[in-house]
Amino acid sequence: MNKIFTVFFLCLCGLYGNSQCENVSLESITNPGPFEVGVLVEGVDAIRNGPDYSGASIYYPIDAEPPYAGISIVPGYCGVETDIQDWGPFYASHGIVAITLGTNDPCADWPATRAIALLDAIETLKEENTRINSPLFGKLSNDRFAVSGWSMGGGGAQLAASLDPTLKAVVGLCPWLDLNGFQAEDIIHDVPVLIFTGQNDDIANSAEYGYMHYEGTPETTNKLFFEIVNGGHAAANGPSGANGDAGIYALSWLKTYLSESPCYCEFLLAESGAASAFETNIECVSSSMTQESLEDFILYPNPSSDVLKLDLDCLGELRYAIKSVNGVIAKTGIVGCNGVIDIHKLESGHYILSVGPDKQHFIKVKHM
Repeated sequence: MNKIFTVFFLCLCGLYGNSQCENVSLESITNPGPFEVGVLVEGVDAIRNGPDYSGASIYYPIDAEPPYAGISIVPGYCGVETDIQDWGPFYASHGIVAITLGTNDPCADWPATRAIALLDAIETLKEENTRINSPLFGKLSNDRFAVSGWSMGGGGAQLAASLDPTLKAVVGLCPWLDLNGFQAEDIIHDVPVLIFTGQNDDIANSAEYGYMHYEGTPETTNKLFFEIVNGGHAAANGPSGANGDAGIYALSWLKTYLSESPCYCEFLLAESGAASAFETNIECVSSSMTQESLEDFILYPNPSSDVLKLDLDCLGELRYAIKSVNGVIAKTGIVGCNGVIDIHKLESGHYILSVGPDKQHFIKVKHM
């Protein structure tokens, strides 16, 4: 690991040392993560056989706290599930359910078909949430899913985001789209996208393919481009890619945009020594905030699923705003002397509550 990169992370850990992020460090986000991993295999276990893909494995955390977010991952042209399977246990060991899959026709299914396969695999995860005998029964969040893929699968992940705007994140692994049939509007979407590409990739070269995915995604969409030094076409096929930085960046991307944790965004701003080219448009709302600087009032319960009760001196009505850790406004309103704010319609996740001109607090919404 590049020394400058390591020092940045050590400083970051100091910034959050006394906050809810105190357990997040460079060591904690590498491979493997803190949780034990279980696996369900199609044809062996009673998981759904999705019609739009062929064969799948579901990796899940055994001892993490639900509800879990999920991600589906598909390989590339003439590829097989094992090509990208290392991502499955890695994500699961960090608390994210991952389904890795194969395609119905590996050498004929083009990116558009792989996009459908990725979305079909998410349906399989949703069914596990309702299958009584599944170890994931009732443990998956129904609105927190991401997609990822290698080569044609990476192109498919971008297309899936255009098809399904409810997705929370995309991780493209040396993504490929047919430049002869590609339309610019195919990758116009609002889903945050991380693009890995290889400096020496001779199949989906960085300039024509990798950077095209980054540049073609709208500037209003959060995005990051990471070209791996001396990397070939399979440079990001597992978390060990880019000397382990592929796993660090991919996990930080999912934790930030899929799980909406405030603890990982700053990791994405540190340019790795394993990157020959690096570009991003993201901003971290909490980059200069410690928990102490935010806690200007007492609120309870926190986490909560329905209401927050604020312990404030009664100064009449005060305007409040609740933003995601990425700065997106989720709710605004007026809080009176009773100090009650209704949050039951907010999605599970981390937020920043601002009350009046200068009072802020981290909050967590948790629905079971």
